[in-house]
Amino acid sequence: MMKLCFVSNSAAHYRAAIFKKIDETFDCDWYFGPAYGNIKQLDITSLKGKTALQKKRHLGPFDYQTGVIPLLWRKEYNVYLVFANTKTLSTWIFALLSKLCPKKKVYFWSHGFYGKETKMEARIKKFLFKLPNGGTFVYGNHSRDLMIKAGVKPDKVFTLHNSLAYDQQVEIRKTLSKEPIYTEHFGNDNPNLFFVGRLTPIKQLDMVLDAIALCNSKGKNYNMTFIGGGEEMDNLKRKADELNISEQVWFYGPCYDEKVLSSLIYNADLCVAPGNIGLTAMHSMVFGTPCITHDDFPYQMPEFEAIIPHKTGCFFKRNSVEDLAAKIDEWFINDGKERATVRENCMKEIDSSWNPYFQIEVFKNNMKP
Repeated sequence: MMKLCFVSNSAAHYRAAIFKKIDETFDCDWYFGPAYGNIKQLDITSLKGKTALQKKRHLGPFDYQTGVIPLLWRKEYNVYLVFANTKTLSTWIFALLSKLCPKKKVYFWSHGFYGKETKMEARIKKFLFKLPNGGTFVYGNHSRDLMIKAGVKPDKVFTLHNSLAYDQQVEIRKTLSKEPIYTEHFGNDNPNLFFVGRLTPIKQLDMVLDAIALCNSKGKNYNMTFIGGGEEMDNLKRKADELNISEQVWFYGPCYDEKVLSSLIYNADLCVAPGNIGLTAMHSMVFGTPCITHDDFPYQMPEFEAIIPHKTGCFFKRNSVEDLAAKIDEWFINDGKERATVRENCMKEIDSSWNPYFQIEVFKNNMKP
């Protein structure tokens, strides 16, 4: 019999679907760290297993989640799944002490390697990810390949991918149809670009505006819609004015109605994320819209792997406005002409590999007592 103990840094709401799949599939108790930042949290009482909220202490750049170490000595648990990163001291201590309990299986769930680590960071990560006797679940094949290259055994690293509220999104998707949202707003038939998420400096959204202005100078015109709020909104508005492209840019603002949001995504033509793309790729593709983001994968989030060139999107040279503009043009000249085919490609990618059903099968096939 397998009794699972799950230790997470927080109960992030965007993981609700996979958490609930784990809760349904395994006999599992849950131990969560506190909320952090502005990340919405899951109501942990919705899980049928025992749940507990633990405190976290901060020690300079490190943290320590209280109550984690005693879990190792609890007789009822024979399998542990722990969110792991190098700056959580309680994870290090737990993993090291687990060597005293070889009959208990320990698994990590982590971003693993990015590829931008310094030599020292790589050594530290290599040591950490060799500790769990069960193995490590990572979000992407890029990370898995780097971990294997660093010396972690291939049969100890499992690609898990990521997911959002897939069931809800698929139900909404069934109701979507082509609507003249952008034609009515902009009063033209230009291809429609969009970005959804917080408008923050790290997203480098000013590059989109520069690219649109550059495309204009070559006789190629595009509309751009920003769905979301954030500290960069005023700067982006000023830049649009300076580039004389304000009529081509729609600052829609935050949208928390998934039905409205899904229609905005479905009826757009291309999601543009000049910085790292992350979960935006999954949100866009589940509703059938391809994505473009930069090609420097060590500085990406794992969801970039859902982008298959010429099918579900494309990549441009990082930090190059010229290449971003060129790749947008190329997309609509070549790959984006068959919108219905592209829409189907995007949905299939999410339906096949980026959903909680895929993830739970990875757990079932690889997490054993």
